[in-house]
Amino acid sequence: MKKIDFDNSTRLYYSIKEVAAHFGVNESLLRFWETEFKTIRPKKTEGGARQYTKADIEDIALVYHLVKEKGLTLEGARQTLKSNKDEETKKVQVIQQLEKIKKELEDLAKEFE
Repeated sequence: MKKIDFDNSTRLYYSIKEVAAHFGVNESLLRFWETEFKTIRPKKTEGGARQYTKADIEDIALVYHLVKEKGLTLEGARQTLKSNKDEETKKVQVIQQLEKIKKELEDLAKEFE
């Protein structure tokens, strides 16, 4: 799975292929989630190509966390986002920071092998 490095990127938009690879899911799942969650609304070009912003990807990260990692149903995820989106957003941000720290530590460990 190829993660998007938001900290070192100046890009405004990402393709559906890049976002799908970032989460390790099929592009069709992202299109499906667009129909199920009102918060996921990428910009579309005249040709219909989706362009995801960092904010769009953060919304997808929330849905991914609730559905894929916590195992909630789509309805359960919708209810959770309605009732406490801010709390869930903070949880996902903490998880992302911890994953970043883990990677940095792994890279440091490789240097000393």
